[in-house]
Amino acid sequence: MGREYFTQNPQYPFADAVLVDGHALYLSGRIGLLPGTTQTPSTAEEEARLVLDDIQKVLALAGMKMEHLVQLQVFCSDVSLWETFNAVYRTYFTGPLPPRAFLGSGTLLFNARFELIGIAVKDN
Repeated sequence: MGREYFTQNPQYPFADAVLVDGHALYLSGRIGLLPGTTQTPSTAEEEARLVLDDIQKVLALAGMKMEHLVQLQVFCSDVSLWETFNAVYRTYFTGPLPPRAFLGSGTLLFNARFELIGIAVKDN
């Protein structure tokens, strides 16, 4: 089984994603931080955009786009942000939405509101 690891920030003790056999990409948990910081933005909408932009960047490292996602898990520190997240989330897709879980969570790293984990598959 061939594996290719992608890492944007080598100071962290994990890879951003691993591509298995050239087609299945497994993404680490992603959070929406302000660029170059460990701070989250002041609004949930901006944080949702930042985390989804980050997902796009990791997918691009493997030559993929949002349409390649086949599954997402969203951890949310406050489930009342469901609609706020969904309003932003929908703007990142042009076709069918991937299957997804939206899970209530306690405190997330850096006091993030959202953390996303995903799997993407490259077309053959």
